[in-house]
Amino acid sequence: MARKPVRPARRKRNPLLAREIEAVDWKDVALLRTFISDRGKIRARRVTGLTPRQQRQVAVAIRNAREMALLPYSS
Repeated sequence: MARKPVRPARRKRNPLLAREIEAVDWKDVALLRTFISDRGKIRARRVTGLTPRQQRQVAVAIRNAREMALLPYSS
């Protein structure tokens, strides 16, 4: 049997670069909600398409927003 040629996976588009956002702010709740799953977990970098530095910024911003009661710990 002949195998089908496997296409390389496409890189996920970086949502922060698409919106031209350089620094993530914990007060921007609408943006932070896009990086949280429906169960309230912070989405992984391979899912979001962020760089490692941006992923750390998003994670810290989500934690700060949760502490300030802008985001729930679980939904």
